[in-house]
Amino acid sequence: MTADLSSLTAESSSRRAALVERLETEGVLTDPRVREALLRVRREVLLPHAYLRVSGPAADPIDWRLLDGSHPDDREEWLDLVHEGDSVLLQRDGEPLDALGRGPVTGGHMTSMSSGLPLTVEGLQTLQLAAAQSFLDLGTGSGISLALAATITGPGCATGVERDPHMAAFTQRNLDRLAFGVQVVTGDALDGHPASAPYDRVHSGFGVPCVPPAWVEQLAPGGRLLTTLTTATPSWPGQLLITLTPQDRIEAVLRGGVRGTRPLLGYQWLTAVHHRSRIDADPGRPRATRLAPPDRTSHGFWLAASHLAPGLMWDIPDETMRIVAPDDDSWAVPGPEEGTVRVHGPRDVWAELEALHDRWERAGRPDTYRVDIPGGGGPQHVTSGDGPSALEWALPPLAALPRQAASTAPPHQSDSEL
Repeated sequence: MTADLSSLTAESSSRRAALVERLETEGVLTDPRVREALLRVRREVLLPHAYLRVSGPAADPIDWRLLDGSHPDDREEWLDLVHEGDSVLLQRDGEPLDALGRGPVTGGHMTSMSSGLPLTVEGLQTLQLAAAQSFLDLGTGSGISLALAATITGPGCATGVERDPHMAAFTQRNLDRLAFGVQVVTGDALDGHPASAPYDRVHSGFGVPCVPPAWVEQLAPGGRLLTTLTTATPSWPGQLLITLTPQDRIEAVLRGGVRGTRPLLGYQWLTAVHHRSRIDADPGRPRATRLAPPDRTSHGFWLAASHLAPGLMWDIPDETMRIVAPDDDSWAVPGPEEGTVRVHGPRDVWAELEALHDRWERAGRPDTYRVDIPGGGGPQHVTSGDGPSALEWALPPLAALPRQAASTAPPHQSDSEL
């Protein structure tokens, strides 16, 4: 047994080093403190099992297979999965995690998973962590972000909040094995954790459509808070960085990008899975367009579209761009010739994007947006600037957020993107 454990430790260490090297080569990892943390945190301890989805995207019920890292028949595949850096699926329907049975299982929806590592790395680097800073991790899940932060801040500085009591206990037990001196509390992450406030750094492991005032209230002067600002579309996430200046002024900047955390449980994402075969069979009626398809690097445009053209998503089963409005049974497929687009359904989604693109151009093609967050609560507004052509919109109120009261049977999370 000792030889087997020693072999696993050596193999995991080698794979962690390879993962770190890949993140550096891809330009994701740039901070030496985060690099050292990645090399130290034993992912195999925090992710001792993993679910694999066996069914196709539209299957109901869903077929899964559970890999148990302690089983020799699962070991190699599990190690590959844990060290790929992608999201790892950990829990179905808020189940207890003490005695999961390996092998095939049917039914259920994932209620806890680790975030993809590139997103975690980018988030921790944006927060600019340093030794002795107090760190709050909201929606801790498996504890990857919390463990990485704790290696930088030091023992006793990092706290996680996790809504599911089974996951909180599971993660605390695994973190205790790593001896990083962190605490995981069970509670509603939307309330933060006032008992240990204020915090120098706050990280949210799930997306919210607006910022809970409690999060800002628990920031220390000079503190930083990072979260994904989510909408109904999974396609165009926005990363919101909030800074509380030493003068207690709230400054918030929203940036688009290719990665974002999933929304909190109970917040439903759009899915175009059931439209794919219909789009293949009938892409729509062709018409001329003045809008060349903006590519995915036009983050500022797509971020605005997620709010100002609601109900749309970019479905990507292959290399073809498909903009779909699932609830309106409508879609647009650019091409096949230059200057043409095919549209289908009662909603001309491409016409909306043409009009929005004109507005985005007049606003100066903004890549970032300012978010006004009143102290003590109140409506939150997004704007690209102060001129008459600025793009602007209001965020949904806090009342629209599903609460995350601790429960052994949490609401289902959409699995459309798994």
